[in-house]
Amino acid sequence: MSFHGQPTLRFLGAAGTVTGSRYLVEWGHRRILIDCGLFQGFKQLRRRNRKPFPVRPGSIDTVLLTHAHLDHTGYLPALTRAGFRGRVFCTAATKELCGLILPDSGHLQEEEAKYARRKKFSEHKNPKPLYTLKDAQVALERLETVPFNDRIDLGDGIYAEFIPAGHLLGAAQIRLTIDGITVHFSGDLGHDKDPLMRPPVPFSGADVLVCESTYGNRKHPDADPEAELALVLKRVFARGGTVLIPSFAVGRAQGLMYHIARLIKAGEIPYVPVYLNSPMAVDATEIYHRHHDEHHVSWEDCINMFRVAKRVNSVEQSKELNTRKGPMIIISASGMLTGGRILHHLISFGQDQRNAIILSGFQAGGTRGAALSGGARTLRIFGRERKIEAEVIQAETFSGHADADEILAWMSAGPPPRMTYLTHGEPVAADTMRGRIAHELGRNVRVPEHLETIRLDAPK
Repeated sequence: MSFHGQPTLRFLGAAGTVTGSRYLVEWGHRRILIDCGLFQGFKQLRRRNRKPFPVRPGSIDTVLLTHAHLDHTGYLPALTRAGFRGRVFCTAATKELCGLILPDSGHLQEEEAKYARRKKFSEHKNPKPLYTLKDAQVALERLETVPFNDRIDLGDGIYAEFIPAGHLLGAAQIRLTIDGITVHFSGDLGHDKDPLMRPPVPFSGADVLVCESTYGNRKHPDADPEAELALVLKRVFARGGTVLIPSFAVGRAQGLMYHIARLIKAGEIPYVPVYLNSPMAVDATEIYHRHHDEHHVSWEDCINMFRVAKRVNSVEQSKELNTRKGPMIIISASGMLTGGRILHHLISFGQDQRNAIILSGFQAGGTRGAALSGGARTLRIFGRERKIEAEVIQAETFSGHADADEILAWMSAGPPPRMTYLTHGEPVAADTMRGRIAHELGRNVRVPEHLETIRLDAPK
């Protein structure tokens, strides 16, 4: 669709769903992609990862990354393999975390494809990974770091600014100025009371705002996350059980270790072995130490967080862990049970009623985590139905995302944009947030359609 030389924005992902963050800004010969994420969750969404990119990858000259999570960066190796040769800008911590996350994603995809071929449970005769470890390593060579709050000249009168978003180390809001028009991408906004990260810098105004709405229909409880965690842990340990905590390796794992370390130190829970079965999470924890200026955890608590868990590195150590008995805590990726070592632990520990599974964050629709949270007691894992007898707890206090009230307060700090577009939300969450912005703030707001193109110089 052409708008006769006017700057345009195309919603190539995260419209009507939480994952697949991809926004394409076009102006003249310039094509700038904000985020390059994977679709996750429902199969019809994951299939989009296999479709040809909506524009020729070689025609994109710049990619700007808000933060390192896979739903914002995980398609970059596939884009690069398909011909993208432009520049990729991100913050220093985002580059470091991508150095862990993207190769791990490529390796996991290769391993899962091999396993599916060997066990013959794929619908494809010869299942292949979306991309490989090597593809990820090639993509990483394109990353260039930029400091927070500096105005970066992208050429042709286009400027970008990376503004702290909380949520995760290196996470940024991106403010893009093009032809004198400002469009502000919230990225994922952090929770004001996050145990690790500082709150996001308030919105300061723009012509167009593209804002996340993951928790657009929810408010985080005022409960103390450590008190919530302690109640569950003491209950399970008293019956000799093992606690499995599926966790995002970057961000959530570190927050959980922070709380567990504090509970053990205060004597609120008995000492039990704590295992961090995610090499990526181990490395990410070290990155938190190197970027101490971005979070508000004291140096002492940071050290305790690092020491509380025994690191499980090798596959052999991970397999041996499945032969042990509780009480103990196992923290392992992935946070929504979409893959990784946690699936093997689920098979080993999920059928024992003494054990418990703590879901510690948002569970996107179509994931095993969402199924468990919704009451499912069988899960399809590695081509077989597996019964789940363990207690399942959906923890409500560990989100890394701003809730609905926090999002409204964040955007209310700046003057109204001409139009606000809500993305990164399931349909009910996004529409609930739309209604609140329209009625409580009196602002123009819409939920865009997937692949929709809008003009940036005027509201639609």
